[in-house]
Amino acid sequence: MSETIYPTVAGRPSIVLDHVSKIFLRRNTHSFKEAFVGWIKRARVRADEFRALNDVSFQVGEGEAVAVLGLNGSGKSTTLKLVSGVLEPDGGRVLTRGRVAGLIEVGAGFHPDLSGRENVYLNAAILGMNKKEIDETFDAIVEFSEIGEFIDQEVKHYSSGMFMRLAFSVAIHVHADILLVDEVLSVGDAPFRAKCARKIKELTTQGITMLVVSHDMNMVKELCERGIVISKGRKVFDGPVEEAVEFLRA
Repeated sequence: MSETIYPTVAGRPSIVLDHVSKIFLRRNTHSFKEAFVGWIKRARVRADEFRALNDVSFQVGEGEAVAVLGLNGSGKSTTLKLVSGVLEPDGGRVLTRGRVAGLIEVGAGFHPDLSGRENVYLNAAILGMNKKEIDETFDAIVEFSEIGEFIDQEVKHYSSGMFMRLAFSVAIHVHADILLVDEVLSVGDAPFRAKCARKIKELTTQGITMLVVSHDMNMVKELCERGIVISKGRKVFDGPVEEAVEFLRA
């Protein structure tokens, strides 16, 4: 499929990637011994460029739910990190409209020595909410997480499941215009995962723009109507999600 700068989307664009490239450096020392010998010989360690994304262009319309698909190492998560602002492009530009909430590294802003309550306020603030918004949303966050009786305990005493429930609950209650989801629906047990999927589906019906990365093709087809396939850093397909899944499997 030939590259187009902006495929047709429904409504005005919320996300635009315009000829975006991202380059990382990959150092080529194969062992400590080789690195040491190189140091003795005053040889420079060679670093090769790895082009994680190569001239990728697409846009996502307001209220659209789009899946970014591809094999491991194809550039999917790099795409989401560029949209979230965690990474900057080395070529092209990334534009977003409104508040962006990324479920990319759930709980990344949590502090182990603070209580669940304190971490809700800290993490929600990191995700862009002000105190008034957090106050108004706090009860809903705790109720969704299902850990109410432990909310005033330090999170370092939480099980991994409790931690992820609370972190995920904070992220999905941010009043965002754009929601980025990267393989986070593996949190908790099956009933809680189903509950998370329902919540995300509910958010899409409210007009939130969503970009999803997942290896769960059933979930992708349930949540998204469009799929973009990336292979070796290049966009190779952009169309209906069912066709995107079949393209990936071919």
